Amino acid sequence: MRELILLRHAHAEPATIGQADLDRPLSAQGLAEAEAAGRWLAAHGLAPDRILCSPARRTRETLEAVLASTGYAEQRLEPSIYEATPGTLFGLLQAQADVERLMLVGHNPGMERLVALLHSGQSGEYRGMPTAAVAVLALPAIPIEPGQGRLTAFWWP
Repeated sequence: MRELILLRHAHAEPATIGQADLDRPLSAQGLAEAEAAGRWLAAHGLAPDRILCSPARRTRETLEAVLASTGYAEQRLEPSIYEATPGTLFGLLQAQADVERLMLVGHNPGMERLVALLHSGQSGEYRGMPTAAVAVLALPAIPIEPGQGRLTAFWWP
């Protein structure tokens, strides 16, 4: 893998009484954020080869809106992304080393801590990823090691 795109889900509606967190949909604001993220990715030629997405409704809806701009890519729902630690996400990356451009669609704090781990080698030192934020990292080595990633782009709506 040479490039990693991390996409945090867009703004979601709060859970209603009795609604599972996994079932929270995007808000109108979130849909607009996700569409903007897709346009930004497409404008920068960052269409992924493979996408691993959390099974949460808000991540799936974010991905749908993004793909409307970037075009189809191989997609897999990956349950371990939901509430994942940086270590869990790092393990997913290691297992996808054959992919040239991988996108993960997930949640904070795991996503922002993964950026920190890959960039600085320390998962505790993170700056944050707003809803629908995109972080793009170049990963030159296989196997991937903490601190080897180079942050090449960071965008948020």
